[in-house]
Amino acid sequence: MPRPGELTLVPARRGKPPRHLADLDVDARRQAVAELGEQPFRADQLSRHYFARHVNDPAQMTDVPAAVRDTLAATMLPTLTTAVKHLETDGGTTRKTLWRLFDGALVESVLMRYTGDRPRVTLCVSSQAGCGMNCPFCATGQQGLTRNMSAAEIIEQVVAAERMLAGGEIAGGTGRVTNVVFMGMGEPLANYKAVVTAVRRMTDPAPSGLGIGRRGVTVSTVGLVPAIDKLAAENLGVRLALSLHAPDDELRDELVPVNTRWKVGEALDAARAYFEKTGRRVSIEYALIREINDHAWRGDLLGKLLNERGRGWVHVNPIPLNPTPGSKWTASRPEDEAAFVAALEERGVPVTIRDTRGSDIDGACGQLATVGD
Repeated sequence: MPRPGELTLVPARRGKPPRHLADLDVDARRQAVAELGEQPFRADQLSRHYFARHVNDPAQMTDVPAAVRDTLAATMLPTLTTAVKHLETDGGTTRKTLWRLFDGALVESVLMRYTGDRPRVTLCVSSQAGCGMNCPFCATGQQGLTRNMSAAEIIEQVVAAERMLAGGEIAGGTGRVTNVVFMGMGEPLANYKAVVTAVRRMTDPAPSGLGIGRRGVTVSTVGLVPAIDKLAAENLGVRLALSLHAPDDELRDELVPVNTRWKVGEALDAARAYFEKTGRRVSIEYALIREINDHAWRGDLLGKLLNERGRGWVHVNPIPLNPTPGSKWTASRPEDEAAFVAALEERGVPVTIRDTRGSDIDGACGQLATVGD
């Protein structure tokens, strides 16, 4: 376990999973297949099966000669994740899955189906086993960082979710993943290369990738400023969410230890620059913690800081803190939450209270942790 306030930027493990089709762009896939002595177009066939049909069973690849199916599948589509268990809530429309990776590391993902005016299916994916950012109110942060995940390990969570939906395992019938949020275990921008590669695989049109709309992908960060700037230049067109949790440096140093490196103003400047570069409105994530950061004056200060950087570029998502075992932190009182929101709205800042889907199965924001699973 990390010491209070200690950041872990170097993973405890550096084990590298086997190379997978999803780690490679189209040209690299064809080259890899050619190195196996097969025609490069076999890579295109594998891509159609994996990214468009979500198949990795060679027996279902009937357009590939039987003599080479097993070899191609074993080499290009190795097993990277194994489901250990599922937990469901919300009438079966929310499912948390515990995954065992190739080296025994454990991660979790959460699949959520929403109905009503904006029907959608959102998958919350992990990008690291554990997390090195050490935010004291977050169960994942208290677990520490085990290792970075590969791009393919990230993509495997999405492909597995597609299979669950296609198989009718999630209440509400068959469907497709429409939204992916990098809000599971890990700090996505601390695993920059793999996350950017995974985003490209998600948003590339099928069969090069999964064909998920760019607007449907959100990358979250606690505020790694140089990485935010770098992400803005990637031309990915995805949304950015900044986990702020306090508008003043004194408190944020305690709640989000990375603030000791890049202060509130620097993080907000980087977020504003991301909007200017991409045209994508930024989300500010703010966990409301009772008598810690939920004061109306802090809501007013946050609104002031956001407006100083312009209007129309940002949206605030206050999140009632989700309980974690043994934590001294707890959710705000309803009246304090309301006062915080009102202070932002008085400044003209758009606000939406984030729901707590999955909190009863430890699947909500800040609750993912494989210790004790």
